[in-house]
Amino acid sequence: MLFTISGKHVAITDAIRAYAEEKTAKLPRYYDGVSRVEVVVDSSQGASKMSVEIIARGEHSNVFVATETGDDAYTCIDGAMHKLEQQLRKKKTRERDDKHVGESDNFAGSAFSS
Repeated sequence: MLFTISGKHVAITDAIRAYAEEKTAKLPRYYDGVSRVEVVVDSSQGASKMSVEIIARGEHSNVFVATETGDDAYTCIDGAMHKLEQQLRKKKTRERDDKHVGESDNFAGSAFSS
């Protein structure tokens, strides 16, 4: 999985980079198709406000985006990760459910129904 982090109007420290990389490394656990993750930390809203945007790109042109705003970059990363995990779980559940649509209908019309 390819990981990139960038900062707008803020310097990205090694600690923030390591924390974001550690958190985003868990994303394939929720959805196998995630191949690239971008984290954008923005401090342009003021000196005390931070904004974190996490963009996860997957197979079949699936793009998942989560944004969180707060006072601390670490809590923003946690909040955005929580939102992104929910999106990935929902997508995975839909894919699983779509695979099983109509199986009971096929079974009812088989040779065993006579």
